[in-house]
Amino acid sequence: MKKLFLFFIAIAISTASIAQTKWTVDPMHSFVNFSVKHMGISFVDGSFKKFEGSVDAPKADFTDAKVNFTVDVNSITTGVEMRDNHLKTDDFFNAEKYNKMSFVSSSFKKVKDNTYALAGKLTIRDVTKDVVFAVVYGGSAKDQQGNNKVGFAATTSINRLDYNIKFDPTGAGIAKDVKIGLNLEFTEVK
Repeated sequence: MKKLFLFFIAIAISTASIAQTKWTVDPMHSFVNFSVKHMGISFVDGSFKKFEGSVDAPKADFTDAKVNFTVDVNSITTGVEMRDNHLKTDDFFNAEKYNKMSFVSSSFKKVKDNTYALAGKLTIRDVTKDVVFAVVYGGSAKDQQGNNKVGFAATTSINRLDYNIKFDPTGAGIAKDVKIGLNLEFTEVK
């Protein structure tokens, strides 16, 4: 009886260790984008070209996954060099002093089917605030090298003034609300 009990404990431990899966972002197939209204009539879109991220998933359906993500602020691009340089100044990101933005999850919950709510702490400059991303799980596949891949799209909106980005505090020229969109592909770490 004792051997049978130890056998079941060994199976439970090995199953638990197999179930924990780590994923890292594939920067070649991922995008970190933002959009902000300009003068109340149009939108300026931009992106960050350098970032890192990981997902630690204790369950196959990703519920309760832990997500960590950092963005290199100096990699910002809007297609206009003069604007990009201004965004790196203290008027906006102060990239010299605060060269990274970060997100650390506190929960990843399934809402319905392939949609999730990802809650956590977003840090921009010297401010950390709670945010919730609406996430769509795109699915999984194997690439040509046999690596396991998963895809997600995540969106949220933040008020830039909450993060000490005080340029144009009225929001007349540059809106206060910034839409953030991430299209992410992750590779399983073996």
